[in-house]
Order: sequence, then structure tokens, then C-alpha cells
Amino acid sequence: MIKRQFLHALAIAGAVLVPGLSQAQEAWPAKPIRLVVPFPPGGGTDLVARALGQKLGERLKQPVVIDNKPGASTIIGTDAVAKAAPDGYTLLLSGSTSFSVNPALRAKLPYDPLRDLAPVAIVARTPLVLVVASGAPWKSVDQLVAAAKARPQGIRYATFGAGSGPHLAGELFALAAGVKLQDVPYKGSAQATLAVMSGEIEVDIDTVATVAPHIKAGKLRALGIVGAGRSSLLPEVKTLAEQQLPEATFDAWYGFAAPAKTPAPVVERLSRELTAVMADPALQAQLRAQGMEPVAIGAAGFRTQMEGEIARYRALAHRAGIAVE
Repeated sequence: MIKRQFLHALAIAGAVLVPGLSQAQEAWPAKPIRLVVPFPPGGGTDLVARALGQKLGERLKQPVVIDNKPGASTIIGTDAVAKAAPDGYTLLLSGSTSFSVNPALRAKLPYDPLRDLAPVAIVARTPLVLVVASGAPWKSVDQLVAAAKARPQGIRYATFGAGSGPHLAGELFALAAGVKLQDVPYKGSAQATLAVMSGEIEVDIDTVATVAPHIKAGKLRALGIVGAGRSSLLPEVKTLAEQQLPEATFDAWYGFAAPAKTPAPVVERLSRELTAVMADPALQAQLRAQGMEPVAIGAAGFRTQMEGEIARYRALAHRAGIAVE
């Protein structure tokens, strides 16, 4: 009897000493979950967050509340999650900019994704596609490369500024093909697309979702998918890897993460629930209609992806002289 009472008292003391751990393991989630999106409402990341947040909330039986915190190339929102309490009630959904691009290119960053964030799952990829105007003389990647070799820095391509996804993708393409291209910054996709269609520049690299309507309308010509796999919106367009340029592959993707030190049982359950959510055919169709490819990559694969991309993009920035303050 004395031994049983002692063990019971010890268990109660343990629960008092580590209430966060006990609650996370036994009662989580017991209240609404805040999902931080470091982009404004209405964009691709926000659409993914709202679609998955609703489904995840249904499975967890708690609301998932979207909290848009845009600014500073996703740094404001990402840093807010990195510094949040690791109790499972603050999560991050962001693109690869937060997890690999910024850490690779920015010397001063208030967070380290490998140290300060607990990866949960990668849930979608957003293929980029290399396009030219429909009236351009190049009908294949080989023809574009030949023209670029004949005119060093004479072929211009659109970016959203130094270190943006299109900038990195363009530099990877140039290095893989052995050519020199001239990057031209624009404020956004609309300006860049118009610049290519009008002949102001020769090449654009943007998301499939953005340019697919112009491709199907005959205003743009797709030469190659920049990502690791083909796009369901443009299934006939080969990847650059299929066209003998595997080193030109650049993947844009969306991932869920939590603050570091979030209890392992919470992270594991989140990963399981997100995997179940991503298996929903209706959700998959919804994402594909937006030009995204649904995936379900767990925490270990997520961390491996981050580590590999940070090293790769850091080396690319050094070779190409890309500097981002």
C-alpha cells in the first residue's frame, strides 16, 4: 500500500513539473491551433493553408486558425513560429523560401530552420516552367541553349529580384547548360509574363499555375518543367532533367513545421494526420487545379530536403555571385 501511494504521488509530481509535456501527450489538441502563413491572403501558400487547415481541423476536432504574417521575404512569420512556445498550438506553413532559400542566401537571419524548427511534413510541390513567347524562334531547350551560347548574356530572363525562386532557377539552368544569361527583375508574375509576351525579354520562369492559361491560349510556349517531375496541368511538357539537364532542377514546395522542442508525440501525430489529409482525392484535385502537385513527405525526408537544398543553393550563390541583404 505504501509503495502504491508513493508511486501515485510520484506520477502526480511528474505531471506538475512538466505540465506542457503531459498535456501535449495526453490531451493535445485541447484548443484551437494557430497556423502562421508568412504571405498575404489569396496567394498560393494561403490557398494551401486554408484547404489543408480545414481538413486537418476536422481530423483533430479543433479549429485551425490561419494567421497571415507577411513581410521580409517570409522572415517575419517564420521567425514568429521559431520563437513561439513549443506546445503544438503554433504551426508554420510556408514555401521552401523559409526553409532553404533564405538560410542559404542570407548571412543574417534571426532563425535557423535546422535548429529552431521541427519539420512535420512537405505537403505539395509547385512546379516551375521555362517559357518563351509563342513567336520566339526557339522550339526546344536545345535551340534556346544554342542561342544563348552564341549570344553570351544576350538572352534575358525574368526574376522577382536577387535570390528569388526564378533567379535561382535561372542560374541553375545557366550553369547546367554552360551559358550566361542576363537576369531582369520585375515586381511580380503579371509584369514578367507581359514582358515575355511583348518581346521585352526572351525567357520567363514561373509557376505552372501562373503561365498555363497563356500557354493553352497560344501566347507562350513551354520548353521545360524546372521541377523534379512533370506537371499534371502540362503533362506533355518534359522536365529539364528529361532533356539532359538534371542539374537545372529547382523544386518549389510547401511544408508544415512546428517550433523546435515541440513534443515528439505531437509532431508524430501531426505528420500522421497530414498524411491522411493528403490522401483525400477531393483535396488532391483541388490542389492540382491550382497547379500544385500533392505529396506527403514526413519529418525525416523534410529535414533531408532542407539540408540538401541549403548546401546546394549556398554553393550556387557563391558561384553566381548572388548576394541578398
